[in-house]
Amino acid sequence: MVPRLAVAGALAAALALPAAARSVATPPFTARIGHVTAAQLRWSYRPGCPVPPSGLRNVRLAYWDFSGRRRVGTLVVAASAARPVSRVFRILYRARFPIRSMRPIDAFHGSDPRSMAADNTSGFNCRAAVTSGPASWSEHAYGLAIDVDTRENPYHEGGRWLPPAGARFADRANARPGMAVAGGVLVRAFASIGWSWGGRWSDPDYQHFSATGT
Repeated sequence: MVPRLAVAGALAAALALPAAARSVATPPFTARIGHVTAAQLRWSYRPGCPVPPSGLRNVRLAYWDFSGRRRVGTLVVAASAARPVSRVFRILYRARFPIRSMRPIDAFHGSDPRSMAADNTSGFNCRAAVTSGPASWSEHAYGLAIDVDTRENPYHEGGRWLPPAGARFADRANARPGMAVAGGVLVRAFASIGWSWGGRWSDPDYQHFSATGT
């Protein structure tokens, strides 16, 4: 039998340890900002785009996936947006907001439909805006827009939901993990850096957040 004094001493020693040493700490949020080359943007950049590679940054961010596992993904955004965007994803990380995938659009050969079908979160893509008006650059072409969890946050265009698998998330009153909802952590996190949400448009784009509101 272990003497009572020995048990008491061991318990006291354990309680004297810092809390971090007595429990498994949550891995810290990380964000690393780096430069981007044209070779890294083979499918998403071409001469004549409004922002050259030198005006963009590669941001490697920690996030939680839908299984609660810590992941590290990459967003390409404007140089001016790199630090503010890092703050947004720090908020989401602390709230354990789930993100399915975070890969540059080049992983999908610059194809928005393929990226959306993969429920991917992405930023820069030098493409035209989806509009019925005069042709113009999308805010993604400036690295000033991010699409988040595209399946849970589909885009309504021409009477259909994109991606098609996002149609089952059209009922926004039925809030589920990964969804952007008014007053929710995702919308509030982007609002904290002055970015607007496309979910408030007449044809809502629930996945879309941008610096200019377009």
